[in-house]
Amino acid sequence: MDSVLSDPSSGFVEFWTERHLCVLSTVRKDGSVHSVPVGVTVDFEAGVARVICSGTSHKARVVRAAGAEGAAVAVAQVDGRKWSSLEGRAVVRDDPADVAEAERRYAERYKQPRVNPQRVVVEIAVTKVLGNV
Repeated sequence: MDSVLSDPSSGFVEFWTERHLCVLSTVRKDGSVHSVPVGVTVDFEAGVARVICSGTSHKARVVRAAGAEGAAVAVAQVDGRKWSSLEGRAVVRDDPADVAEAERRYAERYKQPRVNPQRVVVEIAVTKVLGNV
C-alpha cells in the first residue's frame, strides 16, 4: 500500500529536509493538547516521521500509554508563509537499531545528537499531510 508520502513534490521534500525546528503535539489523558519543539526527520519511502527523545519525556510516556495502536499526534513546521503538518499514529521504538537509525537521520538534518542512553524514537506512521509546500 502506498503511503501519503510516497510521491512527494520536490518542494515538499526540500522543506522537510532543510533544517527547521518543528512542533510535536500529543493529547493528554484529560484531552488537552501538549505541544513541544522537536527535531523531526521524514522517511518518505517508509511513510514515517521520527522524533528522538528521552524515554522518560512526557511525549514518550503519552505515546507509550496509548498502547500498540499508537497515539494520535501531529508534527508541524513553518518558515515564513510556508508550512506543513504531518498527522498520524505514533509508537515508541526502543530497539537499539531503530534508535541508531533515527539518530543517523537526525544528524543529517540537524547535528549529531548528544549521547543519551535513555533515548527512544517516537515513530509516526503518517496518514495525513497538510500545508502549502
